[in-house]
Amino acid sequence: MTRLRLVGFSANIQRPSKTRTLVEAIAAEAAVRLPVEVRIFDLVDAGPGLGGALSRDQLSLPARRIVEAVEEADALVVGTPVYKGAYTGLFKHLFDLVAPEALAGTPVALAATGGGPRHALVVEHSLRPLFGFFTALTVPTAVYASDPDFRDGGLDSPLIRQRVAEAGDQLATLAGARAAAAAAPLARVAGGAR
Repeated sequence: MTRLRLVGFSANIQRPSKTRTLVEAIAAEAAVRLPVEVRIFDLVDAGPGLGGALSRDQLSLPARRIVEAVEEADALVVGTPVYKGAYTGLFKHLFDLVAPEALAGTPVALAATGGGPRHALVVEHSLRPLFGFFTALTVPTAVYASDPDFRDGGLDSPLIRQRVAEAGDQLATLAGARAAAAAAPLARVAGGAR
């Protein structure tokens, strides 16, 4: 099997970031289970002009590359910090510039970070519907982590690490099944399987 493209996107505006740590952890779990090429982007990589771009043709080259990588991914891990009960505005703005059909059938793991447990439902009430619009295949296990779940820049909570492993496993399973299904007709045409 050729290596699939797993793209991580973290809507953080600074580094280091708890959100980036969470996105990296889920991507790493998926990479243990499936041969993938992992590329992770931060919102800060899009540059300062993202918010002023009203259409794709107004995007800076770095922002355009992120949008294109998201659209071309075989699987996605997306994460956002939560402020006042919602994902960041620039996170939503970037996904507003993704072609509506581009993520159809793409497996997506959802993650969010926040200051406390009050924001935990953002993954279910905001992120899952957003990717439902794209008809993406969101994995059943979403991961939300708050400040007490981190220590010294890494995940410290056994419960969150378990959810990360579950989300990574589900993402790898969906991406692998989707790749196998796409390859099956090619094998029949080439005379391999009947």
